[in-house]
Amino acid sequence: MTVIPESELEFRFYRAGGPGGQNVNKVSTAVQMRFDVMNSPSLREPVRQRLMKLAGSRLTLDGVILITAVRHRTQERNRADAIERLQAMVDEASIAPTYRVPTRPTRASKERRLQAKSGRSAIKSGRGRPEMD
Repeated sequence: MTVIPESELEFRFYRAGGPGGQNVNKVSTAVQMRFDVMNSPSLREPVRQRLMKLAGSRLTLDGVILITAVRHRTQERNRADAIERLQAMVDEASIAPTYRVPTRPTRASKERRLQAKSGRSAIKSGRGRPEMD
């Protein structure tokens, strides 16, 4: 698990819409967090590549991830929410994908399958009406 130090994060606060009463027009509670993935010394190269793919539309052309947090009514909670969301993305990118190794069925398993098929066929053909001679 890779932990991103706060020194690599850049925060910008602005006024958010939504609930908040009179405070909504006075207090800058919304947070826009920037994280420079391309130049981050705390990420290994494979994690960096997976994180950039995971970020999708939140990634700018410069290789910076932008996360906007406006869920809460306080600046501190929005800041913590943005950090949590980035950490969740980094944790997901830290898990290397497991690749399936293709295998082939053995000759014995093929024969067992064919015998089972012919056995089922015999059972089903025996269910019909008896033939009149």
